[in-house]
Amino acid sequence: MSVNLEMSYAKKVGLPEYSSHNFSVSLKTEVARLEDVSGEVERVYRLLQTAVDEQIVNPGFVPGHEQSAPAPKNGVDDSKPWKCSDKQKALILKVVAENKLDRVEVEQLAVTRFGHGVALLNKLEASGLIDELLGKTGRSSAKKAGAFRPFEQRRAA
Repeated sequence: MSVNLEMSYAKKVGLPEYSSHNFSVSLKTEVARLEDVSGEVERVYRLLQTAVDEQIVNPGFVPGHEQSAPAPKNGVDDSKPWKCSDKQKALILKVVAENKLDRVEVEQLAVTRFGHGVALLNKLEASGLIDELLGKTGRSSAKKAGAFRPFEQRRAA
């Protein structure tokens, strides 16, 4: 027996000039067993919360201000700083683009593994995500591949 779950997460933020913005995300999913409901609800809640929190920080038009914030290109807000290194950010974006990976799935993977979205990953977490993405695409990190070869093989290479 499968169970259908429909969940949503919303947040409202007060702004100047008696204004406010709210944002919500909804998701429908299915779990195969009743025992899996609790874990799936917890996972989806973290995913939805991260998605809303990352989007609501850009207020767009605020009454009393001359111009609204520009919309991000290709769904990526490069104006927000990432917590990982610039090289890690560039590599993550390159692997996603070159392999045509679904950004939502990559974001979900980060939330599942580390409890927050890709932009909030620290250097160690970003390294783990990069290794996992390269593994999924059939490639491996050159640094990681060399680290596990026996000493004799490394000298011969």
